[in-house]
Amino acid sequence: MDSLEINDPDKIQEILKGVVLTGSGFTTDCLLADVFEAGLTYPDFFKASGEDPMAYYNGQSPAWETYHLRQGKKVFMVYGMGSKGRRIHTAVTP
Repeated sequence: MDSLEINDPDKIQEILKGVVLTGSGFTTDCLLADVFEAGLTYPDFFKASGEDPMAYYNGQSPAWETYHLRQGKKVFMVYGMGSKGRRIHTAVTP
């Protein structure tokens, strides 16, 4: 997958609807739902990179490995497979 960086909240939500993460560690049937649960209701920055064979975008594999989303000071990140499996991190930046 080619790296992607978007600043349009509507396009970001449309992409997140199609992301499914399977495998070990953090998994999801719809990444958008997890982003909403983390408190980012209208993310205004999205960056995705890498390739993960256990990730799907609109039913096609591979999808991206790493995801960074931001809304104001809130940040939601998904890190790739690695030896411990996929993991997430949420934070509020100063």
